[in-house]
Amino acid sequence: MTPERLGLLWGITVFVGAGARLLAALSGLPGVVLLLLSGLLIGRSGLGLVEPLDLGQGLETIVGLLVSLVLFDGGLNLRLPGETLKATVLRISLIRLVISLAAGLLAAHWLAGLGWSVAAVYSAIVLATGPTVVTPLVQQIRLAPPLGDVLEAEGLFLEPVGAVLALLLLELLVGNLHGWKEVAFGLIARLGGGVIIGAFAGWLLSECLKRLRPDPALGVRLQITLGVLFLLYGVCEWLLPESGLPASVAAGFVVGRSPATQVNELDQLIRELAQLAITMLFPLLAADVSWSELSPLGWGGITCVLVLMIIVRPVAVSLATIGLPLDYRQRLFLGWLAPRGIVTAAVASLFSIRLEQAGVLGAGRLQGLVFLTILLTVGLQGLTAQPLAKLLGLLAPSIEEEKT
Repeated sequence: MTPERLGLLWGITVFVGAGARLLAALSGLPGVVLLLLSGLLIGRSGLGLVEPLDLGQGLETIVGLLVSLVLFDGGLNLRLPGETLKATVLRISLIRLVISLAAGLLAAHWLAGLGWSVAAVYSAIVLATGPTVVTPLVQQIRLAPPLGDVLEAEGLFLEPVGAVLALLLLELLVGNLHGWKEVAFGLIARLGGGVIIGAFAGWLLSECLKRLRPDPALGVRLQITLGVLFLLYGVCEWLLPESGLPASVAAGFVVGRSPATQVNELDQLIRELAQLAITMLFPLLAADVSWSELSPLGWGGITCVLVLMIIVRPVAVSLATIGLPLDYRQRLFLGWLAPRGIVTAAVASLFSIRLEQAGVLGAGRLQGLVFLTILLTVGLQGLTAQPLAKLLGLLAPSIEEEKT
């Protein structure tokens, strides 16, 4: 690709993403839904102006770095005061990990027609709700606590788990791993190693920020933070592929709880950059969707996704919240809202390429089913989240209402 064409690709992507944000601000519609639609418009399913695969191997690097920024921001803001919230997140995450993996495998094979091995990869890819989608939705609809904290924490916990597990299942499928023992060991090593390295990097960054004078330009703190974060991601991916995601969350979590680091001021800049990353990534990855990959799935693919949305998620949440002080309204909302996000789309695109190169049948159907999952969950749940929260009385009072 020529430099001129590359510049045009990024220019179009960022422009339509910014336009989607503007339209969301003016209309009140969910920004993530409009970002997704803008990507479909400029991509292979629309005008054909943007082809993400033209970025070559750089696509994986760009997506990884920007996603690490989004997850670092999530870890920075992760707040779970009280044992009840921590127990809620832990139970939902663990029970969903078991139930959703099994149900996704069966649904993808029996309803969407994927082979067992490819269906297992699909189940791992779509395991997590995306913090890149959940966080903007929670902020836009002004969801009353503690639901927003629970939804964001669930995504931050399961997103790295799903991505790492999907990679290991892919390696097993193409023959680079041999047996489930290697998969289990790889999962523990990558998640544990990522968390340990990320926590250490977060501690170093915190100590560095503490030793800066209180009055230096905030931009210096931001530059140091981004330098450490991107180096952390690069080192982790070099040592243990896919461990950069849990490392980013762990680093953000440690920095966010370190005193005397001026986290509040730094967080505002990190949050803006994370929103910019989402504005760039969502249209770019949605542009990779092709109707030729979606149409062969037919009603079987749609039924597969709806089963995961309408049956599997509510059942898992209902089981996980037994005995917890959450009323039926909160359980109903938690059981409905589970949109998939950027990490899911990125993993699907990259894994599809690797499966095709390995000559595995069903690579195109895997990518099609993953993007169908994203389209339906982001579209249906994004559009209905605010009306449902309002109907159930789960919206936080506005500033005007608080004053009165």
